Amino acid sequence: MIVHQVPVGNMQNFTYVVEDEDTSEALLIDPSWDLDEINRIIEKNGLKIKYIVNTHHHFDHTIGNDAMAKQTGAKIVQYKTSEIKHDVDVSEGDKIKFGNSELAVIHTPGHSKDSMCLVGDGKIFSGDTLFVGTCGRVDLPGGDARELYNSLVNVLRKMDDSLVMYPGHNYGPTPTSTLGAQKKMNFVMQPRSEQEFLEIMGIA
Repeated sequence: MIVHQVPVGNMQNFTYVVEDEDTSEALLIDPSWDLDEINRIIEKNGLKIKYIVNTHHHFDHTIGNDAMAKQTGAKIVQYKTSEIKHDVDVSEGDKIKFGNSELAVIHTPGHSKDSMCLVGDGKIFSGDTLFVGTCGRVDLPGGDARELYNSLVNVLRKMDDSLVMYPGHNYGPTPTSTLGAQKKMNFVMQPRSEQEFLEIMGIA
């Protein structure tokens, strides 16, 4: 699985083109801006986009959906609780398959109700659930600090340290990291009570 990580727009977003190494099939994750650059990568590598996958519904991760779907013929995939336009619902534990590769769906609400991470081939696409050095905000509609605490502490902290993390925004000192490194250095991943987490998130 080859990951093309593309910085896009003026909100420090990442769009990902994830390529199956054995075939020409690929996923497009969170298309928003700079679609010409995304198209250049697709054409240069001779890729067929099977699915457009959104880690959550916020506009800065989905604004390019329609244009890329029209151009590629790909179906738009979102978590089942998403309320914006898409073609395919997925749930916790589902596998999104392309070529000989697959990514598992992990529901991680907190930043939004429909937030999900995608895990496979030693990689995790964490959307806005977890960034390098911080996490997604909880003060937007659908945000919930208690849900984010559960997603970070009871879900992501229990996953393999070696997973290479590809976040939804370039907000940290490096564009990627590992879950193990984040468990050590990211303040939101440290062992603490839910009440303590709420306090550092400015909720309690």
